[in-house]
Amino acid sequence: MMISNCEWMIPELMDVVRLFAGAEALPIVHEGGYREGKFCNAFTIDGKTVVSEYAGEGEGLVFKSLYKRYAKLGLYRVLSEYYGKTLPWGALTGIRPTRLAYAELENGRPFEPLFRGMGVSEENIALVARTIEGQRGVYERKEGNCDLFVSLPFCPTKCVYCSFVTAPIEKTRRYLPDYLNALKAELEAAKPLIRNLRSVYVGGGTPFALETEELKQVFDAIAPLYTNGCEYTVEAGRPDVFTREKLQLCKDYGVTRICINAQSFSDRTLRAIGRSHTAAQVEEAFRLAEPFGFTVNCDLIAGLTGESFEEFRGSVEKAVSLNPENVTVHTLCLKKGAKLKEEATSLSEENLAEMISFSRDTLTRVGYEPYYLYRQKYMAGAHENVGWTKRGYASVYNIDVMEESADNLAVGANAITKRTFLGEGRIERIGSPKDIPTYLNKIRRLIEDKNALFS
Repeated sequence: MMISNCEWMIPELMDVVRLFAGAEALPIVHEGGYREGKFCNAFTIDGKTVVSEYAGEGEGLVFKSLYKRYAKLGLYRVLSEYYGKTLPWGALTGIRPTRLAYAELENGRPFEPLFRGMGVSEENIALVARTIEGQRGVYERKEGNCDLFVSLPFCPTKCVYCSFVTAPIEKTRRYLPDYLNALKAELEAAKPLIRNLRSVYVGGGTPFALETEELKQVFDAIAPLYTNGCEYTVEAGRPDVFTREKLQLCKDYGVTRICINAQSFSDRTLRAIGRSHTAAQVEEAFRLAEPFGFTVNCDLIAGLTGESFEEFRGSVEKAVSLNPENVTVHTLCLKKGAKLKEEATSLSEENLAEMISFSRDTLTRVGYEPYYLYRQKYMAGAHENVGWTKRGYASVYNIDVMEESADNLAVGANAITKRTFLGEGRIERIGSPKDIPTYLNKIRRLIEDKNALFS
């Protein structure tokens, strides 16, 4: 339980509390203030009070940002001492560490001193520096840049770690005709709103869960917007829905990238997480896709419950042997709505740090470089997700989305549209309803709201 004289700070402080297993049960009292040019924070736990003071000044949003930063740092240090452990990202709780680094660099300051002051490990400081270097030539902050996201929230089955509002497609197929019509209406309305299209991303769910003719309707609706030969990604997804016909359809419509979401190359793990395919089928999906010449991303997850270090190591090694241009290594994240979250009272973090370290060392050794990273609440071990790329294959869409450096016009259920006002340093969002029936009922209002936002 958290008590604070600054109630608006409680959600921020709880982000730090959740980094430490069991800390949510602690009675914590916080008193914050600003005196004589210093941010002062006192935290009391089990009758012991620890006071921290940090010099700083500013106005408006800058002052508020510093207020939050130093309060979270003070709490992190108290809890770190209380539990006798440090965390790889220290007191940083934001989902985009590179955003904070870029802000420092754009103000003429190196980012490393700030990160060290927040308790970030030297290894992760180096990871941020490498990621920024990996974005060179793709990262761009320019008014009018825009990415298009098309949501297809349909899957063959629902994985036990998934918190998205999805269900097996056989239970939601009855909505597909109306859903496709809604997508067509949104895409038609979006065309005059886009100025400089940087990329298109068709995601899910599992887009390849649709039949070929259904997928063709989506591509037909996208075609009038996709005219400049930009990056075009389809999150093809699981191998049990791959077909040559769908791959050929992607090629015919100008798709340049596909994602093959392996998650693991252990058959035992795949069964445990609710996948209906085998590791051999993942390899077959790679073989099916090879003649079409797509840039390929392969996703893996570290920390899947019950998976050993040896199994994860085998997955990394198998992914490398299949030679995709991109490999994304996620750390398991359990949110509300995930079956695994509901069933597990605690998440084992055994060997997780070893898994993360092995993936970094192995991918670096064979020529991959990090080019985007992000963090989420409830991540196992307070680690991160990292996208790795071979030189020259960094994804425009992933960089733009993670750095929030361009508009994102998103259509479909559970899609979040963002308009970036770079000169003002703010972002406005429109979130589409997560469940399909509600989305269908609100389609006209969504179109009106996006017209207003981008006009």
